[in-house]
Amino acid sequence: MAKICELTGVGQRKGSIIWRSGKSKKSGGIGTHVTAITKRKFMPNLQRVKALINGEVRYIRVTANALKKGLVTKAPKRTWKKDAVKAKA
Repeated sequence: MAKICELTGVGQRKGSIIWRSGKSKKSGGIGTHVTAITKRKFMPNLQRVKALINGEVRYIRVTANALKKGLVTKAPKRTWKKDAVKAKA
């Protein structure tokens, strides 16, 4: 499954890890030096949420940022009990 927000379309971003060695000048050293740079990915903070979409309740994967902004209308709480439905059938 793709790590993409279903509402905003936010996906993973490229970046890099920078390794440094040495002691900073502020701490009394001769300064830090970059020893290696490797690629990495920044993943979005996806949450699985039960939402109301087009009058239908379903699970979607949404970023935490979209939830904070209020872009998701959460599904109403279930009022019926499983036992009551089995008794009717």
